[in-house]
Amino acid sequence: MIRNALRVMLGLLIGCITSLASAHEIRPALLQITQKDAHLYEILWKQPVNGEVAVHLEPRLSGGGLSAAPDIVSVSPSFALKIWKGVSDAQLPLDAQTVTVDGLQRTITDVLVNVTLLNGRSTQLVLKPQHNTSRLDLQTPHAVALLAYLSLGIEHILTGVDHLLFVLGLLLLVKGAWALVRTISAFTAAHSVTLAATALGWIHVRPALIEALVALSIVVLAVELVRQAHGERGWRGHRPWLLAFLFGLLHGCAFAGALAEVGLPSGQIPGALLLFNLGVEAGQLLFVALACAVLWLVSRVLSARPSWLRFATPYAIGTCAAYWFVERFLSAIHSGPIS
Repeated sequence: MIRNALRVMLGLLIGCITSLASAHEIRPALLQITQKDAHLYEILWKQPVNGEVAVHLEPRLSGGGLSAAPDIVSVSPSFALKIWKGVSDAQLPLDAQTVTVDGLQRTITDVLVNVTLLNGRSTQLVLKPQHNTSRLDLQTPHAVALLAYLSLGIEHILTGVDHLLFVLGLLLLVKGAWALVRTISAFTAAHSVTLAATALGWIHVRPALIEALVALSIVVLAVELVRQAHGERGWRGHRPWLLAFLFGLLHGCAFAGALAEVGLPSGQIPGALLLFNLGVEAGQLLFVALACAVLWLVSRVLSARPSWLRFATPYAIGTCAAYWFVERFLSAIHSGPIS
């Protein structure tokens, strides 16, 4: 009976993970409002998409500035772009208006709103699914958006099912507390380096291809878990931290993709980048703690585990990752030449 229940739970887990990764968009969107003249603004709306799949979101200003059709519309496999030029606030000052994103309440996506005035002063705020509207206050610069990057980092890692599966695979692969600390530290160091380098523009990558390679890294890790279940040493017996470090470089580039969708606030780039990375680390540590607790409970409950259970988790992880890799690789090919 326990065996059948575990099989059902495993099937539901695979279905839920695949559904989450395919149906929900977790990258933040951007609404950039730039003042061009005394009463004229240019407004950019940048919404992440996944191939041909996009959540229906519509930004609105209470003064009606976004009611007209946009002057520029552009769609790529990674994001959709709309630009309104010459939006006037002569009838109703922008400072008195309310910004709303219709449809946001049905998603898990955040929206960063950034307003830049002629004098260089900027105001930033974050709209969330549970609070999709806010009144613009342009008289006082807002520094709250910097702290919002901490929240964005936490939410990005905790809703990034692929990254969490990789961390879970590392937990299953490595035996011993000290070895686990070294392996997780190597993963952290690697993705912190490439997150910073990519976000600052020191290196340039194709987001669609990076996402595919991230999925491939999980497939490789799942293979190592299967080899471990067969009693082979593999990377586990040699340098698991090196495996974590090498693939951590890829994951860091993917983390930077989330920042690229919203951009870094000018003049506050180091602080925003640091807080986003700290958010990623905080979310990762929280997941590691919860996963360790669950694994401990499972080991206590299933003292006599069936032999097939050793292979169930690696194959579940590998199946999901292989599906993501094919889906993302095809999307990368569709978006243009890989080279």
